[in-house]
Amino acid sequence: MDKLWRRCAAFVLVAAGLLPGAQAQGDGKTEVLWLGQSAFRITTPGGKVIVTDPWLKPNPLTPPEYKNLEALGKVDVLLVTHGHGDHFADAPEIAKLNNVPMYAPGDMNQAVGLLGILPANLVPRFNKSGTVTPVPGIKVTMVRAEHSSILVHRNAATGKDEAHYAGEPVGFIIELENGFRIWHMGDTGLFSDMKFIAEYYKPDLVLMPIGGHFTMDPRDAAYATREWIKAKAVIPMHYGANPLGKGTPAEFSQALGSTSTRVLPLKPGEKVIF
Repeated sequence: MDKLWRRCAAFVLVAAGLLPGAQAQGDGKTEVLWLGQSAFRITTPGGKVIVTDPWLKPNPLTPPEYKNLEALGKVDVLLVTHGHGDHFADAPEIAKLNNVPMYAPGDMNQAVGLLGILPANLVPRFNKSGTVTPVPGIKVTMVRAEHSSILVHRNAATGKDEAHYAGEPVGFIIELENGFRIWHMGDTGLFSDMKFIAEYYKPDLVLMPIGGHFTMDPRDAAYATREWIKAKAVIPMHYGANPLGKGTPAEFSQALGSTSTRVLPLKPGEKVIF
């Protein structure tokens, strides 16, 4: 993995300019495109497309071209960390558009199925510590996050919104075909098992919330990175789209101080290639 990371790190440096139009399509590289909040499109070395927490149409920071969900391309893996609208909003449409299962907390998916939002074949159930192989060569393991989760659904009969239990929030360890591991933390506050998750799964890249109020703020995220996770690279997320998410990558980097961790701040629509 160290040799793999050295090779990947070179691509990070090359991608610092974030060349427009650069995209990994089965060329042995990994492309990570941020679409705002916790939404990412990850294109794997084998050309598979993974989409996380797709809050795109209502997100004020999502680039206009990605308001059209077909612009994501053929989605092979769909991951949702919890039931809040800024993570789940466009997931049902993407699942139907691509006929691809939505992998999310098991109890959330049961609610989504029972409410008729998605058919049973598109809401598989698994839970923390469980691992699935949604497509050959890609493994996804569900891990803990410290947050909450409800699902707001409009009752067609009454025309009113209803809140439904949506399981416990989670994060995902995503292992790609070449062994490169990405930890999408979901929405989370600090919890000491972050250290265990980092030591056990050894992620190469961490997608980390920094906005504060609903999640870790920059100081919290810096502490977790420096003391527990010791990540090789971090992409900050979940800030800026909501006025309450005031944390910034600059504040995160300042709080982090001198460290070997690379902070890769992106604007929505920008990408890095590993």
